[in-house]
Amino acid sequence: MNNDDPSQNIIPEPSKNDVIMTSTTETNTKMLVSASELKDIVTYLASDELQGRNTGTEGIDKAATYIENKLKSYNVKPYFETYRDNYLAKGKDAFNVIGFVEGNDPELKKEVIILGAHYDHIGFGKKVEGDSIANGANDDATGTAAVLAMAKYFAAKKNNKRSILFTLYSGEEMGLLGSKHLAQRLKDLNVDLYTMINFEMIGVPMVGKEYDAYFTGFDLSNMAPKLNEYVDHSLLGLLPQAKEYQLFYRSDNYPFFKAFNKPCHAISTFDFTNYDYYHHVDDEADKMDYEFMATLVSKMIPAFEAMSNTDTKEIKMNE
Repeated sequence: MNNDDPSQNIIPEPSKNDVIMTSTTETNTKMLVSASELKDIVTYLASDELQGRNTGTEGIDKAATYIENKLKSYNVKPYFETYRDNYLAKGKDAFNVIGFVEGNDPELKKEVIILGAHYDHIGFGKKVEGDSIANGANDDATGTAAVLAMAKYFAAKKNNKRSILFTLYSGEEMGLLGSKHLAQRLKDLNVDLYTMINFEMIGVPMVGKEYDAYFTGFDLSNMAPKLNEYVDHSLLGLLPQAKEYQLFYRSDNYPFFKAFNKPCHAISTFDFTNYDYYHHVDDEADKMDYEFMATLVSKMIPAFEAMSNTDTKEIKMNE
């Protein structure tokens, strides 16, 4: 979540008594990804070795190399000449990491779905008990792990008629710089963008909700109801605080919406009561609920499969 402009990032202080880590894994969910693979990714990206993954540092370079190697191992091709999409972030060399699974339909493959997350974090934070590394496990190693798991799935299945870009951004914490750069680059290339979904802080389940995750900008398009319809399940819902704190405008979906005026939204489970460690040195890998994450990703994949295979563009902006 972007914290570049403090005036746009007023977040209430939750009570530590509100943190509940109980897994919501459901036995009737067909597991398409494993908790262990998600845990391995988050654990590396949120390790002290990467020093908080601040854009322009050695730590984020290591993170990018790790992501590239994962994509290679999944047989996910780079979209550009290499996996790295280079740009300058406030004078620093920076790069997004982009993978591509081409659609299998000769016409529909010209339409593109983007599944993305940011892999950077803030580097260092206020020291607590001698620790000053802001590891960024929930923010947003969890989203990055989800995107990589989905890239692995779709590369193996090859059942998507529309093409899918798997996009991992740096520069988010500096003001959505990586996603702004990529959105403009794709716009300049006249990419036929169908939808974009961003995954932001999905490592801890919400409590007492009738849906699994919330959807920013819920009322701007019919995407959330359509995705729920595709899986016949209340997968995505409307969180009032998401609108109150304007989360639609604060994450990497927004530059794509601004450039393309197409359905571009974020999915999250950080609801301001269930996790105390936003931009905190204790945002650590051992606090994530990996069984919940695996269940959530396994529920989302069939919705995205359906979205990639409809004969027409059923998901549209609301008028």
